[in-house]
Amino acid sequence: MVGDFVADEYVYGETERISREAPVLIVRYERSELKPGGAGNAAQNLAALGVGVRAVGLVGDDALGERLLAELRAGPVDVRGVQRVPGRATEAKTRILAGGRSTRRQQMLRVDRTPEPIAAAVERRLIADLRRAARGATAILASDYGSGVLSPRVVEALRGLRRAGIPVCVDSRYNLNAFSGLTMLKPNENELEAATGIRASTPAGLLRAARSLQGRVGCASLLVTRGRNGMSLFEKGRPPLHLPAHGDKEAVDVTGAGDTVAATYAAAIASGADPADAMRLANVAAALVVLKPGTATVDREEIRRELPEA
Repeated sequence: MVGDFVADEYVYGETERISREAPVLIVRYERSELKPGGAGNAAQNLAALGVGVRAVGLVGDDALGERLLAELRAGPVDVRGVQRVPGRATEAKTRILAGGRSTRRQQMLRVDRTPEPIAAAVERRLIADLRRAARGATAILASDYGSGVLSPRVVEALRGLRRAGIPVCVDSRYNLNAFSGLTMLKPNENELEAATGIRASTPAGLLRAARSLQGRVGCASLLVTRGRNGMSLFEKGRPPLHLPAHGDKEAVDVTGAGDTVAATYAAAIASGADPADAMRLANVAAALVVLKPGTATVDREEIRRELPEA
């Protein structure tokens, strides 16, 4: 598991009055919690599925970084490949959730902390850590949230590992075109449209956009998540495979659902499944995780209970 590890911090409080200093609510602090986000959420999802996970990435040499690593270790995730970089802030998204007495806490504000660019020496060690962690691996999942960990040189190292026979699955939010020569890409419809400039909201447009991106990056499989419309899988030399969304329950929270899909798909590929069966499992996992609030995971037993209906 390589990519951008993010601390998802939730601060809960009660609000009763307006500040005299400015027209803003005063929130009385109650509690806080931290969950791994970004690549960390994908790693936690892999661990929940029973996968042995080696994490490769960066955090800051700060309190948030230590808390994030502690949460990952409890996953359990092997974090020996995650560098703690002096002077670098751990990437974080701090959400303030508040409400009146005896009411449900709702998100009022999000504060993001974005790290500095990566130094050359840190990047060299990151590549070495990636190659070390890949020894004996049955698959690699790369999670790109645009924070710079998956630089061109790191992506080239991933291509080398792919040529060595390790499947490399990629979930990239902003830069799909940079990940050529790898096994699988997992965009949602909006990300696919941004990467190709082709509207993907109709079946014909989806096919054109998918084939355009696939031809450009040369991936063997393209898995497009489509929200309430399910998923579509495009493989070289095969007709597209479309699945409706599993189940009929309304989503509670879609936060991190893409991480769950990518993790479940990669876990299935690592276990020897073909892309179509990997998509079917990921489709079930997606339906389950959106029923949970916040950043969440799905375990094997939850998926197994749904399989007779899948």
